[in-house]
Amino acid sequence: MPAPLANRLSHFEVDTRLDDWVAWAYANGINERIIGFLRFRPDLLFDFDPAHSPVAFPSPRSWEFAHRGLRKFEAQPELLRSTVQVCVEPAVGIELHVFITSLDQMPDLDAILGGGEVPVPTEVDLQYAAAALVGQVIRTAILIYAGRFPQREIGNALFKAPAFAAWAQAVADIMIDD
Repeated sequence: MPAPLANRLSHFEVDTRLDDWVAWAYANGINERIIGFLRFRPDLLFDFDPAHSPVAFPSPRSWEFAHRGLRKFEAQPELLRSTVQVCVEPAVGIELHVFITSLDQMPDLDAILGGGEVPVPTEVDLQYAAAALVGQVIRTAILIYAGRFPQREIGNALFKAPAFAAWAQAVADIMIDD
């Protein structure tokens, strides 16, 4: 940008933080598979290299574009693959597409909710995707239901449950912000 033009604008440097973007994504209905993918590959939230002059590159904005493409072409795998590639760049788009299409290997949600013995996937990307799915279930079912009780009744019963203690211990490192 020529200096006289740049002098007419205000320039801000903005840091991208995955947790901030994820909070925004949940609040704006971004597909949880994209959120799960970025939890698996946090380095891809923003990956711009001006030396390559890319047309498309991973950025918070382009992940929203990928979400729109996923919503529109989910039932058409070839169009979906091409769409996400042009949103976030070809190699990243292929990686996202593989992540999304591998979700048919996910554990059975009904079996999980029924308390059955469900094997945990061995693939790390599927573990992140399963965590996103379980997170959605927790938010939309248990917490909404618990929100109808008076606060004093929720805390004691919830905190005494063995399942809550185990869950809290498992997620303590990501729940406590330094």
